[in-house]
Amino acid sequence: MLWFSIATLVPVLLLTLAGVWGGAFCLAALLYQGAFVHVMDRLVHGAAARRGVGGEFPVGEGLAVSLGLAHLLLICLAVYAVGGPSDLSAWERAACFIAFGLFFGQVSNANAHELIHKQGRWPRRLGVLVYISLLFGHHASAHPKVHHIWVATERDPNSPAPNESFYRFWPRAWIGSFREGLQAENDLRARAKTDLSIWSHPYVAYILGACGMVAGSALLFGWGGIAALLAITCYAQMQLLLSDYVQHYGLRRKRLETGKFEPVGPEHSWNTPHFYSSALMLNAPRHSDHHMNPLRTYPSLQLDEATMPVLPRSLPVMATLALWPRKWRAVMNPRVAALST
Repeated sequence: MLWFSIATLVPVLLLTLAGVWGGAFCLAALLYQGAFVHVMDRLVHGAAARRGVGGEFPVGEGLAVSLGLAHLLLICLAVYAVGGPSDLSAWERAACFIAFGLFFGQVSNANAHELIHKQGRWPRRLGVLVYISLLFGHHASAHPKVHHIWVATERDPNSPAPNESFYRFWPRAWIGSFREGLQAENDLRARAKTDLSIWSHPYVAYILGACGMVAGSALLFGWGGIAALLAITCYAQMQLLLSDYVQHYGLRRKRLETGKFEPVGPEHSWNTPHFYSSALMLNAPRHSDHHMNPLRTYPSLQLDEATMPVLPRSLPVMATLALWPRKWRAVMNPRVAALST
């Protein structure tokens, strides 16, 4: 757990200092999540979590909850620093926008994902609250109720098809996951044995929560607060969808003679073995094991490079490459084809 804590809590400190005092802290927060993580990935090899004497991995829930609570404070600080009446200069605001956005996209999203898979009610609610604060609350429904069921099939909005560019995937996945998540929740409520109040519908909380975030930003920081919130959350959402795009690009489950799809296996997600970026994103790049064992906590996720598809570079690097469709296809299409032979 040491490396997970170091990798994720250092940017919390740097972002807090950047949002309050600006200056060199803005640059430090930005360089940490870019250059430093990349250098550490190149220099250090191995797993961030080690088995204890009993053969078990630490649970890691304390860090996940701490990061969730820290996020709720940081999102307010980010809106203030970027669009509010802070004393930051234009370049400091721009640096804060990128640095906070990277943290929300890579750490907060990964941590909220971990929390919504928890069995405890309060950790799950905290994960939902993090997604709501990013104006992406519907992901808390669409991810477990749609993506995990239909991953690597055409029925999953968050599984990109071969040759589909990220720019086509992005709006399709956002709209599709919103719609399919809503349908999944409606179907679940229709099967309930008792009448349910409309106020208990998760999508009511998602929409009202998003409206509350916008209204709060407007009340505290005016139009600048609204613009900052929308820009930062859009940036964070884009990174989450980039992660889905990269980790499932071109992979498809076979349809059996029964008409059903084959079970999810190790070959249906892309993975990366890189040390520090995996620690920063709470082992989210060990994606195959997560889909096969959704309740397995992040320190326990395994990577078998002999059976699981592995990306040539770290997840942040590959996500950046995905923004260049022609180069992305040149790198990834041969790898997809090799897996299907």
